[in-house]
Amino acid sequence: MGRAHVSTDQPVGGRYRLVEITRRETNLVSWYADDLQTGRPCLVTRTELPPDAGEAARRAPSRVQRATETVARLCPGRIATVIDTIGEDDVLWTVTAWIDGTPLDAVLAEQGTFNHVRAARIALELLDVLDAAHAEAVTHGELSPGQVFLREDGPIVVTGYGLAGSTSAPRLTAPSYASPEQARDQRIGPAADLWALGAILYTMLEGRPPFRDRGGPGATLRGVDRLPLRSPVRSGPLTRVVQGLLRKDARERLTRQVVREALTRVLREDPVAVHAPVPRPRLRGGYTAGLRRAGRGRSGRTLLLGTSLAVVTVAVAVLAATRGLPGSGSGSAAGAPPVSASPPAGSVPPASAPAVSGAPGGGRAPGGRDASPPSTAPPAPAPSPSGTGGLPPGYRTYRAPEGFSVALPDGWERLDTSRASGPAYRVTFGAEGDPRTLAVTYSERVGTDAVAVWRDDVEPPLERSGGYERIGAIVARTYQGREAADMEWYTESDGTRLRTFGRGFLLGGGRGFSLRWTTPAAGWEEPASREALRTFLRTFRPGTG
Repeated sequence: MGRAHVSTDQPVGGRYRLVEITRRETNLVSWYADDLQTGRPCLVTRTELPPDAGEAARRAPSRVQRATETVARLCPGRIATVIDTIGEDDVLWTVTAWIDGTPLDAVLAEQGTFNHVRAARIALELLDVLDAAHAEAVTHGELSPGQVFLREDGPIVVTGYGLAGSTSAPRLTAPSYASPEQARDQRIGPAADLWALGAILYTMLEGRPPFRDRGGPGATLRGVDRLPLRSPVRSGPLTRVVQGLLRKDARERLTRQVVREALTRVLREDPVAVHAPVPRPRLRGGYTAGLRRAGRGRSGRTLLLGTSLAVVTVAVAVLAATRGLPGSGSGSAAGAPPVSASPPAGSVPPASAPAVSGAPGGGRAPGGRDASPPSTAPPAPAPSPSGTGGLPPGYRTYRAPEGFSVALPDGWERLDTSRASGPAYRVTFGAEGDPRTLAVTYSERVGTDAVAVWRDDVEPPLERSGGYERIGAIVARTYQGREAADMEWYTESDGTRLRTFGRGFLLGGGRGFSLRWTTPAAGWEEPASREALRTFLRTFRPGTG
C-alpha cells in the first residue's frame, strides 16, 4: 500500500500508467493501465471518497486489501487480485490484475436483457461468492453489475470488496443497487448483498435496475428507500425470486439457500436451454474496441496467423466478404484448436457439452458431407485468480495505431495492412521464415449473429477458393463478455495444406473483430503453435476502429 498524489498525466503511484477509460459510474472511474514495474496490464479504479471522510479515508486502502485477500482465499479464481491500493484525502486508487472479461453492466448496456436461464446461471455463480464470504461474516456492500465480470474461460470474477465501511458514507458507488438499509444509513450485513443480488437479477431480466438513478446519490437512495418496486414483467419463472430478494424489510428477504434452490430449479426444469449455447452479449466499445489474407506472394505463413485471430473477427471476416477486402478467405488455413472447452461465462457446464469447438455432429464440408472433427486441443493453462497472468517468455505486447493490442512472439511484426472504405481494416502479423500468421480484421458492417457471419458471409467465398474444407461445426461462444463464434477450416496455398482457426466477436452497432490463426496443417499440434494461439486470444484487446 502506498500514499502519493497522482493524476492522469503521470503514473499512478509512480508505477501504473493510465491508458484508456473502461468504465464510469457514480463516484468511480476505471482505466486499462500498464504496470511499469512488471510490464503487465492491470485495471486501475479511482473511487471518490466523501470530502469529510477523514481518518476513515486513510484506513480505506488497507481495508480494501484485507477484505479482498480474505474473500479471495475463500473463493479462489472468483475475486480480482488486488495488486496495490493508494489513498489520498478524497480519492482511493485500487489496482487489480487485469481481468480477461467484461463488466456485466457493459454487456447489459448493449444486449438489454438476458433470458431467464442465462440470468439464473450468473446469479448462481454470484451466490457462490456471497455464500463463501458470508460464512466468514464478510459483506460486500457495494455489489452492482459493474463489479461483476463475465469471462469466457471460467467463472465470474467479482471486484469491489472492502469499499463498504471504508468511510461513513452509506454507499460509495452505484446507488441504484443500494439496499434500503443502506439508503437509511443503517448498519448492513449479508442481507444487503442479497438485495443487490436481487437488483442485479432484476436488471438482467428487465433491462433496467429496479430503482433508477435520480441524478444524485442522495436522491437515488431516497428513491430506493421510499418508492415501491416496479413489478417485473419479463422475469418469467424468476419473478418470485426477484420479488423475494427485493423486500424492503431485510428480515423478510429470501435466504441464500432458498434462492439457490429456486435458481437451480429453473435450470433443472429447462434442460434444453441449459445445454444449449447461451446467447452471447454484444458489446460496445468501452471495455473493448478481421478478415485477413496474406497475399499469395507472402507464403502460407501469413495466412496461418490471420486465421486464428480472424475467428475473433467474425465481423472482420464479414468485412472481407461484404466490403471486398482482398483475400477474404483464400489462403487461410483452417482448424485452430479451441482455446477453451469451457462453457460461456456465467454458465453451468453442461454434461454433454462438446470438448472442442469443432465437435462432431454439426459440421459440414463442401458438398454436404460431414467434416472430420478437429483434434482435441491441449488444456489451456489454468487462469490466475483474476483471470490473467504474465506473458509467456519470448512474447511482448504490441499496440497497434488502430487502437487494438495483442501479445506477439519476439521477432514478429506487421507483414501487411489492408483497408477498405471507411474505418475497416485487416492487419497481418508474422515473422520472416515462420510460416504461421495472425490476422486481425475490423469491420463496421457485420450482422447481429456471430455464427451467421461466418456461415453466410465468410464461408461462401472460402468454398469458391478451392481446397477449402470446414472442420466441425461453427460454434457460438462468449469472448471477453461479447457474442462470438469460432470456425476452423483447411485450405491449400502453393501446394501446402493450411489450417486456420477463426474467432469473430461483435461489439454492437454493426462493429466487429475477427482473429485468424493460420499454420501449416502438419504443424498444427506443435506446442509452440498452441501456446501462440492461447496467448493471442488471452491478450487481444480491441480498439474501436
